[in-house]
Amino acid sequence: MAFLRSIRPDEDFEVVSGRALTLRQPVVADYTAWAELRALSRAHLTPWEPTWSPDDLSRTMYRRRLRAYAKDIHNDVSYPYFIFENATGALIGGITLSNVRRGSAQTASLGYWMGAPYAGRGHMREAVGMLLPMAFNALRLHRIEAATMLNNFASMRVLETVGFEREGMARGYLKINGRWEDHILYACLAEGLAAVRLEQGG
Repeated sequence: MAFLRSIRPDEDFEVVSGRALTLRQPVVADYTAWAELRALSRAHLTPWEPTWSPDDLSRTMYRRRLRAYAKDIHNDVSYPYFIFENATGALIGGITLSNVRRGSAQTASLGYWMGAPYAGRGHMREAVGMLLPMAFNALRLHRIEAATMLNNFASMRVLETVGFEREGMARGYLKINGRWEDHILYACLAEGLAAVRLEQGG
């Protein structure tokens, strides 16, 4: 976090608050809610994710993830968040800015997942819409990239609604659920988000 503090010492990157949702960086106390939601959502999530390891939902693996998260945040490499529903306090999904590239790129990659009971309610659209201003303003990134499988129409709608534009297709882009899958590539630029918000009156 030292790099960020030197740029914006007044900023707190641990929490992003919105109308219906809150994005907060994961902590140890989130393990039970996270593991239960992931287990409940296994059939919903596995078609869109890399193959889960046998111990994927174990407490040991979760703590290992937290250590990796802390290192990545400190090094300005990745910014993971859990998504919480304000009305209930429930953990409903996750969203991450990863592979941050500085220098002349000022770019990061966006990834996300939503628990099965909360899918299709517009929550991910709101979560992405909350994270982008933080990425462009507080983190001072210029470009956010995302990729979705060719049949993931729900994810395409999320990205296109919040201002991402389709840039092309990459063959065998990611190994998902044991298979190398083609992906559609999207990106949102800082000036592109501003234009979308102007059109929407936001």
